[in-house]
Amino acid sequence: MPTVGRMTAITSTAYSRDLGDELRRLREKFTGLTGHAFAEQLGWDPSKVSNIEKGKARASEIDLVQYLMTCGRDSNHFEAFRERYQHAFDPYVLIVPDNLRTLAMAEAQAQKIISFDVLSVPGLIQIPEYARALLESGRKMPADVEKSFRWRMDRQAIMRRPNRPECFFYVHELALQLRVGDDRIMEEQYLRMLFHTHMLRIVPMSAGPGPIRMSPRMLISFEKLVPLAYSETDMARVFAHDGAAIADSREFFKWLDAIALDEGQSRSLLASYVSGLRKDSHDPQAELA
Repeated sequence: MPTVGRMTAITSTAYSRDLGDELRRLREKFTGLTGHAFAEQLGWDPSKVSNIEKGKARASEIDLVQYLMTCGRDSNHFEAFRERYQHAFDPYVLIVPDNLRTLAMAEAQAQKIISFDVLSVPGLIQIPEYARALLESGRKMPADVEKSFRWRMDRQAIMRRPNRPECFFYVHELALQLRVGDDRIMEEQYLRMLFHTHMLRIVPMSAGPGPIRMSPRMLISFEKLVPLAYSETDMARVFAHDGAAIADSREFFKWLDAIALDEGQSRSLLASYVSGLRKDSHDPQAELA
């Protein structure tokens, strides 16, 4: 009879769900077995495989050894995976910037996303030309630019779903003023923000320096999972499921709600930026001496 073995049930996190899904993909790629057949081969209850792959329960080291060896992985693979997995259920997890899956999975499972960006348009509503120009303006190698660009565009698939998450975007006016690419790109980006977002709120320059000091962040809510507070810099992505972090994020967005322009005012400001670009494009060019 299959045995359940020692396995700790615990609140799942964005990172545990990502790593669990990584295990699922290994199973499918290297064994071709269903979860039920894989469990039989290991002598486990099928629910154990399911819970580990969904990030709903912490696997022991012995569980991981058995799982990965059955997938044909070697000891080096196990050690590398174990090093990451030991932090999978931490209330705060720091992940290197080139980890592109954890956030994408969280967004795909989200019921509601609230975000704030200071210097650029949020990734979920960037037009392709803006996204590429923004990535190329940094220090990334061409291959890294292409990888990040494809990931950013793939993330946006959730915005086209019939059951897409409810999205609220807070964007600082600095992001409207910072020129990315040429005038045509900026105009198309303004128009995307004006007509193709759920709700957009602009934090105006008149709000003072306070918002400018804040890093880009998100508060992601799920139907049946613990909310996620997310923040990022150029050095790390921070995923927090801690109650204090969630409460702090809620207070932060409540503060933004009080200082941001309302939806109508935000759209009027965006329209003025579009008009400004069109006016500049029709102005006669000064002749060079």
